[in-house]
Formats: sequence, structure tokens, C-alpha cells
Amino acid sequence: QVHLVESGGGLVQAGGSLRLSCAASGMIFGINAMGWYRQAPGKQRDLVAVITSGARTNYADSVKGRFTISRDNAKNTVYLQMNSLEPEDTAVYYCNIRGRWRTEFDYWGQGTQVTVSS
Repeated sequence: QVHLVESGGGLVQAGGSLRLSCAASGMIFGINAMGWYRQAPGKQRDLVAVITSGARTNYADSVKGRFTISRDNAKNTVYLQMNSLEPEDTAVYYCNIRGRWRTEFDYWGQGTQVTVSS
């Protein structure tokens, strides 16, 4: 059974930085992409950033130039460096790992709260 453990959320003032981490507790083979999503109260869960097995990245327009996603393949860990945070970035952030190994898989973390005060 694979569990994703997130850390690094918290309360920060506007303009500050946070670094989120997401580590998989078990071995995962066949990962295609690792990503971060966020969900603000009353809103749908949206993609923030994703990084593929080939290290290609994609970002939501609202975070381009401020957030950076990276991964450590040996540790099955994905990171999200968030700089120049804005109150609009306040949300619960979820990590996601998906791929295929005999069958398709799609794992989610439990979520970590990020709150940006103005």
C-alpha cells in the first residue's frame, strides 16, 4: 500500500516563501507524473504544477515565475517551492502521483494547508 506524506504547509505573510514536500512511503514503479493541486474553500481542485518522468514541467498560469516543482526519483519525492506568495494562493495543497505498473495508478496525499495573510 502506497501512502503519500506531505509536509511544509503553514501560515506565511504575503511575499513570503514555503516549500512543500511529498514523499511516497512505498516503492512505486512506472511513475509518469508527479504533481501538486490545490483547492480553496468553495472551489474545485485545480492543477498547480506537474513534472513528468522526463522532467518536463507544466504550471498553472497564476503561479508561473513564482513556483518551482522538482522531484527526487530515488526517493519518490516531489517538491514545490513557492515564492512571492499571495493571499490568492491560500488553499489546501495535494500531491499526486500517477502512472502505470501492470495497471494504472493514481495516488493522492492527504493535503496540507497553506495560508497567506495580507
